[in-house]
Amino acid sequence: MTRATLKGMKYLIMVYGNPRSRAVWDSFTDEQRAAGMAEHTALRAAMDAAGELVLAERLEDPSTGTRLPAQPAALAALGLPSDGPFAEAKEHLAGFYLVDCASPERAREWAAGIPEAALGLVEVRPVWAG
Repeated sequence: MTRATLKGMKYLIMVYGNPRSRAVWDSFTDEQRAAGMAEHTALRAAMDAAGELVLAERLEDPSTGTRLPAQPAALAALGLPSDGPFAEAKEHLAGFYLVDCASPERAREWAAGIPEAALGLVEVRPVWAG
């Protein structure tokens, strides 16, 4: 599979959440929430104007999703334990930006503009080129 890019490499900027960050968000006034969303809207518009935004989405709460259970036969074939293949992380993916940038530094520049970055809830990862 080949990847067509405009700038050079695609990077996924992942925005995470957790129960504590959700509680903080829930404690905000309507005005504070609107200001936070305005930051995302402005960042998305800037990425788009720069021609580097491929896609951005906010995700629903993890409780609305379905995690597919591991299959014991598949785990056994790989020699992995089968006593509870559960995700242990408290953090969950809350949204993402897919950008097409010339360098990882540029992708990190965009990521630094995400409000959640100051809380350590943003990750930048190159998309596998296969």
